[in-house]
Amino acid sequence: MAFQESHMTPTLLTSILAAVLGSLQIGYHTGNVNAPAKIIEEFFNHTWRARHNQTLPDHSLTLLWSLSVSIKDFGALLGSLGVKHLADSYGRRNSILIVNCLSVVGACLMFASKSSESFEVLILGRLVFGLFCGLVMSLNPLYIQEVSPTNLRGAFATLNQVSFASGILVGMVVGLETVLGTERYWAMMLSLSLIPALTQYLVLPFCPESPRYLLINRGEATKAEASLQRLRGCTDKMFAELEEMREEASRTQAGVTISEFFKKRSYRQPIIIVLIVNLGSQLSGFNAIINYSTRMFQAKFDEAKYLTLGVGAVNVAFTLVAFFLMERAGRRRLLLTGFISIAVCNLLMTIVDSVLHLVPELRILQVLLVFCLISAYELGPGPISWFIAAELFDQPGRPIAMAFTSMLNWGGKFVLALLFPPLLKICGAYVYLLFMTVALVAFTFTWIRLPETKGRTFDDIAEEFRGAEGIPLHNNIGFNTFT
Repeated sequence: MAFQESHMTPTLLTSILAAVLGSLQIGYHTGNVNAPAKIIEEFFNHTWRARHNQTLPDHSLTLLWSLSVSIKDFGALLGSLGVKHLADSYGRRNSILIVNCLSVVGACLMFASKSSESFEVLILGRLVFGLFCGLVMSLNPLYIQEVSPTNLRGAFATLNQVSFASGILVGMVVGLETVLGTERYWAMMLSLSLIPALTQYLVLPFCPESPRYLLINRGEATKAEASLQRLRGCTDKMFAELEEMREEASRTQAGVTISEFFKKRSYRQPIIIVLIVNLGSQLSGFNAIINYSTRMFQAKFDEAKYLTLGVGAVNVAFTLVAFFLMERAGRRRLLLTGFISIAVCNLLMTIVDSVLHLVPELRILQVLLVFCLISAYELGPGPISWFIAAELFDQPGRPIAMAFTSMLNWGGKFVLALLFPPLLKICGAYVYLLFMTVALVAFTFTWIRLPETKGRTFDDIAEEFRGAEGIPLHNNIGFNTFT
C-alpha cells in the first residue's frame, strides 16, 4: 500500500538499485579476504622469500596482514574528504559515476598483484579501492534520500546496507577454498567486483539527477521538475513535493563552508548526534567479527569458514528485516533496540569466552551470541548510522554531514581492524567489555537526544534544530519521538 501511495515508478526503483551497486562492491571486498587469509599470507611469504631468501617473521606477517585488511578503511577515511566537493560540483548521480572509476582501478591492481609478484600492489589496490569506499558510501545515501518519497526515504536508504551485506556474503562464498579462494584463483576472485562496477556504468547514466540538487543547489527549476516527474510520474503529490522544495530553497543559503558547518549554532546538536551514533555503531564490535570471524571460530571448530558464512547470511537477513521495519518502527526505536542488544551480547560473550576452557560445550552458545550481535547491529545501528546525517541536516549542510559520517564510520572501521588482534591478545575475553561500554554510551545518548525522523520532510526536521539549544521531544505538530 505504501508503495502504491508513493507512486512507485520503474525509474525510481532503477535509480536506487543502480546506485547501490557501489555498496555491493564494497561489501564484496569486505567479505572476500576472510576465508582465504592464509593463502594470501603465503603469497606475502613467497614474495618476501623470493626477494630476500628468508621467511617473513610471524609478527611481521601479522602486521602486514592487519595493514592489508585495514588499509581499505584508511583509504576510505581519506576518500571521505572529497564528498562535499564532488556532490556540490558535479551532482549526486554524476559523482557516483565519477568515483566508480576508483573501484575499477583498485580491482585491476589487486588482480595484477599476483602476476607482478608484489604484495605492495595488492595493498595499493586496496588503498585505491578504499578511496572509492569513503566516497560512495556517502554519495549513495545522499542520492537515494534525495530521490525517494518522504514516507519511503528510510527504507530505500536501508537498501544501501542490504546491498553492502549481500556483497559481504557473496565475498565470503566466493572466497571459500571450494570456490575461488585457492592459490590459483585468489587474484581472479579479487577482481570480480568489476562486474557490478561496469554494470553501474551501463545503467546509472540513464537515471535522473537528484531534483533537490537541481533546484536548491543549481537553481534549475525546469530540470528539477523534469527529474521529479520521471521519478514520481505526473501526480498531484509530485507538484506538492516540488512546491515544498521551492519553499525550502527560498529560505536556504547558497552553501556552507566546512568552517561554517562546525560553527553554525543549529548544526551543533545534529553534529553531536551523528558523532555518537556513528562511533557507537562502528566501535561496538561488529567490524571485528566481520573481519576476523574465521579466525575466532578456527580454534574451536573444524569448519570455521562455513560458520563464517552463517555470519554473512544472518547479516543479510537482518538488513532485510530493517528494510521492512524502517518506516514502521522508526529510526529511533530501531537504534535503541540495536544498541542495547549489542551491549547485552558483548557482556554475554565476555562471560562465555571466560569460562570456555572449563565448559567447551559453550562454544555453540558463543556462535549464537555472534549471530545475535550481528542481528542487533543490522537491525538499527548498521543501516541508520550511514543515512541519519542526511535527514538531520538541511540541503547546504548535507554533503559535509555525509562526509563527516563517512570519516567517522571508516575511521572507526580502520582503528578496529588495526587494533582488534593486539587488543584480543592483551585483554582476552574482556575486550568485549570495551565494546559493551561503547554500545551503552550510544544507547544512552540516543535515548536522550535523537528525535524521530520517520515520515518527516527534510525542512521539517531542519526546522527543529534552527536556533535551538536543545532538542524538543515534541514538535509543533505533536510529533512524538517515541512513536
